[in-house]
Amino acid sequence: MSITPATAKHSSADGTAEAILLELVDENGVTIGTAEKLAAHQPPGRLHRAFSVFLFDEQGRLLLQQRALGKYHSPGVWSNTCCGHPYPGEAPFAAAARRTFEELGVSPSLLAEAGTVRYNHPDPASGLVEQEFNHLYVGMVQSTLRPDPEEVGDTAFVTPAELAERHAKDTFSSWFMTVLDAARPAVRELTGPTAGW
Repeated sequence: MSITPATAKHSSADGTAEAILLELVDENGVTIGTAEKLAAHQPPGRLHRAFSVFLFDEQGRLLLQQRALGKYHSPGVWSNTCCGHPYPGEAPFAAAARRTFEELGVSPSLLAEAGTVRYNHPDPASGLVEQEFNHLYVGMVQSTLRPDPEEVGDTAFVTPAELAERHAKDTFSSWFMTVLDAARPAVRELTGPTAGW
């Protein structure tokens, strides 16, 4: 596994771990400051910048990710292809591409903006809160996945019907349907009318 700011704690010169900072934003997505990652997710939550990626194969199937059991937030649940937070000053598009590679070992062959969505989703299991201004991206994946086991428990490509079956029986992230519904117009444009999204 490659060591990057997102896959390892930052180390300062004296060897102590540095906090991972998120970009705090106002209701219009304008940056207003920073906060430590865990602190930003403590109830009631602080509105921060995030991103969500939806990648599809050539058959129009959505790549789902099951979050690794070692994650502090929403471990073991299914969610969209990749999601996360840009570092302060990092462009959301760049962060989305970076984290997709870090988590899944692939670079999208296509990645396009799909709008933004703002939400407030408490996670009953962890007690943490997702107060996010989320930048959405849709794209294609055409190479073999090489997931990082510290980030990803499992992956699956699903059709809309298969997603509905999974969603009825498996646990999904609290934000999953909100971000998928917000991205649907771009998803339909990418996958075409026959894919059923």
